[in-house]
Amino acid sequence: MNPSADLVNKLWRLCALLRKDGVTYQQYVTELTYLLFLKMASEQKDESRIPEAYRWGALKSASQTEVLQRYKQALMDLGDGTKVADRSVVAIFQNAATIIRTPANLRQLVDAIDGLHWYSADRDAFGDAYEGLLQKMAEETKRGAGQYFTPRTLIEVMVALMQPRPGEVIQDPAAGTGGFLIAANSFMKAASDDYFELSPKQQAFQLQQALRGVENVPDTFRLLLMNLHLHAIDPDNLDLADTLSPAGQRPQFKNADLILTNPPFGPAGGPPTRDDLTITDRVSSYQLPFVEHCIRALRLGGRAAIVVPDNVLFDDGRGKLLRQRLMSWCNLHTILRLPTGIFYAQGVKTNVLFFTRADEEAPTQDATREVWIYDARSGAPSYGKTNPFKAEDLADFVSAFGDDPFGGAPRTDQGPEGRFRRFTREEIAARADNLDIAWLKDTSADAEDGLDTPEDIAAAIEGHLKVALEEIAALVAELESDVSGPAMVEAAE
Repeated sequence: MNPSADLVNKLWRLCALLRKDGVTYQQYVTELTYLLFLKMASEQKDESRIPEAYRWGALKSASQTEVLQRYKQALMDLGDGTKVADRSVVAIFQNAATIIRTPANLRQLVDAIDGLHWYSADRDAFGDAYEGLLQKMAEETKRGAGQYFTPRTLIEVMVALMQPRPGEVIQDPAAGTGGFLIAANSFMKAASDDYFELSPKQQAFQLQQALRGVENVPDTFRLLLMNLHLHAIDPDNLDLADTLSPAGQRPQFKNADLILTNPPFGPAGGPPTRDDLTITDRVSSYQLPFVEHCIRALRLGGRAAIVVPDNVLFDDGRGKLLRQRLMSWCNLHTILRLPTGIFYAQGVKTNVLFFTRADEEAPTQDATREVWIYDARSGAPSYGKTNPFKAEDLADFVSAFGDDPFGGAPRTDQGPEGRFRRFTREEIAARADNLDIAWLKDTSADAEDGLDTPEDIAAAIEGHLKVALEEIAALVAELESDVSGPAMVEAAE
């Protein structure tokens, strides 16, 4: 077992100290966020930003009768910008509160963390361990976990295909715990020979300006900040906000060179409140407005890879208008139909859209001339704890995609028996711009037949029911908005 995995398992077992108090897995990881931050600062000899009374040594030396009170005071003061000057420290501890009720439990948790062997002085040792904790949390909380945690295998494949480069602005408008941003940064470090020879100004851009993201859930935003911090990334352009509100129109979230994201699916609690989403302005679900945001947020010539549910490919009404806009303004060169079961929320059928914004503001003809579709879903095995989704499961797709992040590499149509097919813009228009194209027998509807644990099967059934209810709710909301007076959508702006 590698040291990082061993550390993750040891940290995860500490959860047993708190589970008897009714603590959820996400609450546990959030609690560890606070404690690991203090421990990391101590290990890195970087405690100057933390008041002396709240440093790890002070917490460790506190008596059992005073340790909980000192910890509670630390959480309040470290999140107070009038008492702590460092912006990233304040952001991580903003509105922090402990769910630990018993001083003895906290004492045991502090001692256990202090006794772990932090095998490396490298900051990424903490980052790798934290990523492992986030994955464990997603595995244990299947219901809704996919809303904030995308499987790292899929992230790494998407990032590798899009080939982020130093100097580019990379955005995730639904950042979750930061998987795409961290993977993009790691890819650039590994792939660019001159990454570590950048000028001081270029290095500052990479660490503070290159990575940009928005997350709407406060607790998840805290995990995002901590995850980036543990990977030595402290960007200035991370917002706790709703991308579908006017916050998504801020200058820092425009003109992105690359967008990598897995936006939330399902009802949004109301239509977007920003005024530039002219197609999806009345849509009360997340997925369509997020796609429109990505189209508009790319600079001319910029590229994107976005995870979307199946209904984005076939919805009529505004869904169809959005696909037409996508194929007009962008070269939608590739669609990957993903297997079911790879997300921790079972039962959701998803795809990845790969597209490039046209080099002109409003093209006079469609930028999309052909769409290549890879079917990794039909005949795919069932994925779960006993058969995790692995990079090699998409190796054939990676080979078929080619080495051009803009989708321009030579490709071969594999024919009706193969997984990779080419469809012209004219053929898609003849299908009323429906992109839900399948030619192989799809056995994915029975994906849960291969699951072997009660919680996996229950999560899959719940996922199917949830998706069905969400599609019905979205349809009702759209019909009601159209009856009340649909907005006019211009053909080109």
